[in-house]
Amino acid sequence: MNLKKLRKRHLLLGLALAWLLAPEWPKIPVQGASTRDWHPQSFWFEPWGRSGTHKGIDIFAATGTPLVAPSYGLVLFRGEIQMGGKVMLMLGPKWRLHYFAHLDSYSALPGQPVLPGSPLGTVGSTGNAQGKPPHLHYSVVTLLPYPWRWDDSSQGWKKIFYLDPSAILGAPPPRWTAARRASSVADETDIGPAPQPVFFQSAKPSCLP
Repeated sequence: MNLKKLRKRHLLLGLALAWLLAPEWPKIPVQGASTRDWHPQSFWFEPWGRSGTHKGIDIFAATGTPLVAPSYGLVLFRGEIQMGGKVMLMLGPKWRLHYFAHLDSYSALPGQPVLPGSPLGTVGSTGNAQGKPPHLHYSVVTLLPYPWRWDDSSQGWKKIFYLDPSAILGAPPPRWTAARRASSVADETDIGPAPQPVFFQSAKPSCLP
């Protein structure tokens, strides 16, 4: 291997390591939202339709509420899928993918670098969230597996990839009122209807794992 190729390889490895070690400084990806706007036990809740478990959180907000970048990142994809409706995928620090579903509109383009708080789109109820309270389905997936997270829960091996967004956001368990629970809706974006979770009193499930 000549010196030029070796330097190029070292540069790429250095960039990959830097992105892995880069701080996230995470923020809630819905403008104006607080920890009271999602249920603390919704991540990995089961049973959850054909997916078995719920692999994200649902942040409730009015249609048109800005979706903002939770960290530094690069927009990889935006488009429409059957269950998720309008969705967006962003690569963030530590080689983590941030997935946003049920958007009403987009503000960022694929290939666009973003800063924490940069506008990405707006909250909506597209896909199989139509007719249900508008919300953002938010999932975080690490491209580098965390084998120590594997446990004996249902599909526990998948926890080496799926991370709890609530924990990443540093959110303490919020105290929800019965009225707030009754206004909530489950979400299983890519798999269709699922059994009604016990912590949702009146809403029907909508959408993604």
